[in-house]
Amino acid sequence: MTIERVGIVGAGQMGNGIAHVFALAGYDVLMSDISQDALDRARALIDRNLERQVGRDLITADAKADAMGRIAGTLTLSDLGPTDLIIEAATERETVKAAIFEDLLPHLKPDTILTSNTSSISITRLAARTDRPEKFMGFHFMNPVPIMQLVELIRGIATDEQTFKACQEVVARLGKTSTASEDFPGFIVNRILMPMINEAIYTLYEGVGGVKSIDTSLKLGANHPMGPLELADFIGLDTCLAIMNVLHDGLADTKYRPCPLLTKYVEAGWLGRKTKRGFYDYRGDGDPVPTR
Repeated sequence: MTIERVGIVGAGQMGNGIAHVFALAGYDVLMSDISQDALDRARALIDRNLERQVGRDLITADAKADAMGRIAGTLTLSDLGPTDLIIEAATERETVKAAIFEDLLPHLKPDTILTSNTSSISITRLAARTDRPEKFMGFHFMNPVPIMQLVELIRGIATDEQTFKACQEVVARLGKTSTASEDFPGFIVNRILMPMINEAIYTLYEGVGGVKSIDTSLKLGANHPMGPLELADFIGLDTCLAIMNVLHDGLADTKYRPCPLLTKYVEAGWLGRKTKRGFYDYRGDGDPVPTR
């Protein structure tokens, strides 16, 4: 199963990072989005991030030029049909993801592998909505994709060994490390990470400590590179809430109940860095200011 042409659905934060690493590894990449502005912004961001790698002597200028030359964009989802591997990196809503796969199916080659970059949604359930559950996998990159070393590979109940091995080989070619996870809510990383973030929000909600105290405590007391509330803002509070709801609904355990304060921030539209306000306010010129 030779994979050389890769289709990526979604040119947002995750999609452009995935395109970046695949193009740099020598794959031909076709990015699809419903917005030309999104495609243009993604291409500009990839160019800047590659230039940053050139400036740090991580890659050569020629490698950057070659990578940029391998990336194309399209507004027509069906254009991804001839690719060997498709990675869906759309919004973390199951109905959206299922609709994308449904629209793709009539245009695919028989041996095209379908994958989702979902951080928590059931791979088995998504695969069952397609005509090739044996060639369907979870392909979960960490954010920011060019920097983070891990890729979680998640097998649905029907995923065959050939598909799993092919995806393992792709991750190795990207220069990253893969881990194998079974298809349970949250997989490995978010099953552990999100309850920690949720507990930090409960700690804030109950008045045990303020935003700065909680983040400083975890950075200096547990040697974490980012505090849990800072990390939540980076991930996106809407994404954190969506994952906690998947854990709570899928595992039916009250320990996964989303903190009411997290729900309140999302209701307010304070989603973190992407909206300039979350547990910190990013609208000023200086350091972000805690909002509680």
